[in-house]
Amino acid sequence: MELLVLREGAHGRSTASYAETLRERLDEHTVRHAATPAEERRWIESADIVTGTSIDRALLERAEKLRLFACSFAGTSHLPLDALADLGVEVTNASGVHAPNASEHVIGAILAFSRRLHEAARADNWQPASPGELSGSTVAIVGLGAIGRAVADRLEPFDVTTLGIRRDPDAGGPTDELFGPDSLHTALARSEFVVLSCPLTDATRGLIGEEEIATLPRDAVLVNVARGEVIETDALVNGLRRGQLGGAALDVTDPEPLPDGHPLWDLDEVLVTPHTAGSTPEYYDRLVDILTDNVGRLEAGEPLRNRIRIGDR
Repeated sequence: MELLVLREGAHGRSTASYAETLRERLDEHTVRHAATPAEERRWIESADIVTGTSIDRALLERAEKLRLFACSFAGTSHLPLDALADLGVEVTNASGVHAPNASEHVIGAILAFSRRLHEAARADNWQPASPGELSGSTVAIVGLGAIGRAVADRLEPFDVTTLGIRRDPDAGGPTDELFGPDSLHTALARSEFVVLSCPLTDATRGLIGEEEIATLPRDAVLVNVARGEVIETDALVNGLRRGQLGGAALDVTDPEPLPDGHPLWDLDEVLVTPHTAGSTPEYYDRLVDILTDNVGRLEAGEPLRNRIRIGDR
């Protein structure tokens, strides 16, 4: 089979190393790395598999043999899924690739607020502090995909109570208790920390707004590694200014990038990172593991790993 690696990289990383590792692992197949738009347009005509962060309709129109688009992001809402479905192209995502590093990011943020490390980092002189303890806290995890499950696993040694909120609580999960969307407020009211690791959908857009912030304990901390739009930004700013929250650790924001002069930059109880929770030096190696597995599955006519359906976006 012919595989085409598109030129746009994930998390600022070149796709050249991705293509080279695929060549090493799939030496019986042809792997091409497009460095220019012209090469993308030429080589997609004969490609069986294309992988990259995105693919547009104009490029798709040139595909004659395409069987699989392997998205190198976990989220797929930006893809022309209807057009891919119309062409009979399977779509997979990078779910699971981010779980180790993103969950470490979450644990770091929780510990930073629990021990008040963010305050010490901003101080310019020796000041007394009153750090807390994570042990004995309750942590709500909204979304129990690969990242949410990894967060729950990494919290286990800290002697906390974990509350999982997911669309279908009957599907189970590694948290101490499980809640459905209708019980979100019940879980929030009990939580010192709330981790947002859910996909962005119509149901989760604006999930944390004025009512939810008012429901949280006044010292609660939001940790968002999902998408910025899951939180209503104005409600968050207002809640922090009114002292309704203990803080927020935001790896994603709305808008993004967060512009200079935005109110969130001026709030002491906010820790902003530039969408780096998903970044890891192991990123492409994990992507290669998924894609090489799926090449074999595609050849054997077996179900694909990380396959998505149009309704999953």
